[in-house]
Amino acid sequence: MPEEQTTTSLAPSPSPLAPRPSPLPDAKEVSALLPEGFSLDILRQERIVPLRIDGEMLIVGAVDFDAWPKAQMLGLALGYPIDLELHGEKELGDLIHTLYDLRSVAADEAAKGIEGIDDIDDLTREDILSDSVDVPVIRLVNGLFVDALKQRATDIHVEPYEDEVLIRFRIDGVLQDRLRLPRSNQAPLTSRIKVMSRMDIAEHMAPQDGRIGITLGDRAVDVRVGLVPTQYGERIAMRLLDKGGGLLTLADLGMEERERNIMNGLIHHPHGMILFTGPTGSGKSTSLYAILQELARPEVNIITVEDPVEYALPGVSQIQVNEKAGVTFAAALRSILRQDPDIVMIGEMRDFETAHIGVQASLTGHLVLSTLHTNDSISAIIRLVDMGIEPYLAASCMIGTVAQRLARRLCPNCRREIEPPAMMASQGLTRAFEPVGCPHCHNTGYRGRVGLYEQFVINEEIQEAFVGGAPASKLREIARKSGFKTLWEIGLSAVQSGLTSPDELARVAGED
Repeated sequence: MPEEQTTTSLAPSPSPLAPRPSPLPDAKEVSALLPEGFSLDILRQERIVPLRIDGEMLIVGAVDFDAWPKAQMLGLALGYPIDLELHGEKELGDLIHTLYDLRSVAADEAAKGIEGIDDIDDLTREDILSDSVDVPVIRLVNGLFVDALKQRATDIHVEPYEDEVLIRFRIDGVLQDRLRLPRSNQAPLTSRIKVMSRMDIAEHMAPQDGRIGITLGDRAVDVRVGLVPTQYGERIAMRLLDKGGGLLTLADLGMEERERNIMNGLIHHPHGMILFTGPTGSGKSTSLYAILQELARPEVNIITVEDPVEYALPGVSQIQVNEKAGVTFAAALRSILRQDPDIVMIGEMRDFETAHIGVQASLTGHLVLSTLHTNDSISAIIRLVDMGIEPYLAASCMIGTVAQRLARRLCPNCRREIEPPAMMASQGLTRAFEPVGCPHCHNTGYRGRVGLYEQFVINEEIQEAFVGGAPASKLREIARKSGFKTLWEIGLSAVQSGLTSPDELARVAGED
């Protein structure tokens, strides 16, 4: 048909196009080509970007020639004939993300328009990068998620008080104030989060838990939501789990060579129990996932029981605890032992029944990994006895325990060398650094975190002493013969290397 021939004749010939065209223009130049109100979602979905006006022609960037029909539609919308210019998918994707950054409404600005929003029950859009949403409360919540992910926050806290609503981000383990909203903003903000996390929007007096799945461009992020009623309203804590960037390997944990060798020795035992201890947010789950990735092989059967399942592990069968359905840690553990596992990971030793089944499993040929809440590694084996496990069973099953902390890592661009504190200098510290603050670290002086791992390896002498009733101080004394180092001593080494500061070590590990 003639019409089809005309369309075909407009298609550019691949021959004159260079394999690597001129560099992409600045995002501000691209933004100037787009009319006000034009949705960037179209560009992202079709992977096309208007680059520049060349004479009377609109040059459109694309990944391949399949984008030609969509590029023609873009040209019609902007009033120009078009020509294609091929670029790499990542280059175009980065440019589109920068366009979103230029156009995005910050959470602070979005908060100004919330008043008057009452009914948001039907608004459940969860593509937080989209610029097609005009409802202020949705833009505020989306803006909070975008800001949190850009600043590498792991948690968002929404805290109502008498005269205001305080929003805080936890960045590198420390809470930082992000936004203060008028008290009148609390109801729409809380309702929006409830809708997104599939909570009961009419329930205001009982705790609730939920989950949100969001996307930021190509990044998939799960958000665990916990809500509790307080004196001035419902308080919300949201844990961000980046599905693309959350999994670390053993090599990524940042252990020194000595600690890494000890860890490798522990996890490659054919059977026994290894416990990870530390407060909430100290990275225990991250360490367990790193170990499971190391151990996962086709010939090994690995099953986990978790609450919740935070990341999907290839080659690992993961069970989500569901107490309403009767799937408790103990019940799931009893069932999976009939699945012939080689390695079992229990999210947490919460009670005697779970601990007892875990101990029995470790004594019958399984490698059992789990977590426990104690202050140091040596206290973990004592805590098992406090839970009702016989001392001889605890000593027989245990391979080792690991106490860990996450200390903020000094920004390498702005850290400043100082004289070591007198107390630390008396313990052998010869150099130290302090945070300063620069644009790279958002003026905090820290960027990222470094793990400190205290590893207590159980040998025969320690087993005999423990069964004989030896206190923790005696067990530590015996362990030192084999090179045991406390969290404080490992932290001093990190301070000496310039990885963290004396103040940060004191915050996470306390004085030895």
